[in-house]
Amino acid sequence: MIIEIDKVIADPMGQMISWYISEYGLPVDMKKMEVGSWVKGFPEQHQVMVRQRLMEPGFFRNLPVMEGSREVLEEMNRKYEIFIVSAAIEFPNSLKDKVEWLMEHFPFFSWRQIVLCGDKRMVHGDHMIDDHARNLEHFNGRKYLYTSPHNVTITEYQRINNWKEAAEIFLGGM
Repeated sequence: MIIEIDKVIADPMGQMISWYISEYGLPVDMKKMEVGSWVKGFPEQHQVMVRQRLMEPGFFRNLPVMEGSREVLEEMNRKYEIFIVSAAIEFPNSLKDKVEWLMEHFPFFSWRQIVLCGDKRMVHGDHMIDDHARNLEHFNGRKYLYTSPHNVTITEYQRINNWKEAAEIFLGGM
């Protein structure tokens, strides 16, 4: 089983929105995120700056944990062979941050279960939970789209809206 980090078990978007509102006091338009990137929800004059912030060392180290993910994944880890996979190479400073974040918040995962790559087309398995349809497109197993503002208009994959739903699918509830 393949599980994505960002917007599935960690919340970089929520972290960025909180920071942006506290720094600039400007609204973020969730509707504009529907076009494929949550960065597009920020005012146009700040989108480059928001993207650059994602490149900063430390940004990915202190992200909030998605509600329910820790408990459900701990139980799923007993039942399934799980690999936490992230196309982290896009944000090179995130590599160390993501490993440290995972070890802190999900200590039941071994370092052998963490795969940080550039493209998920190389990943194979029975199931994949991801928030980006592009990562599911070439996956050979069962595909689950974890709901996020940037993917709400996509309809071709089975959706998981939260970790309670994931528990129902993979554990028969909790």
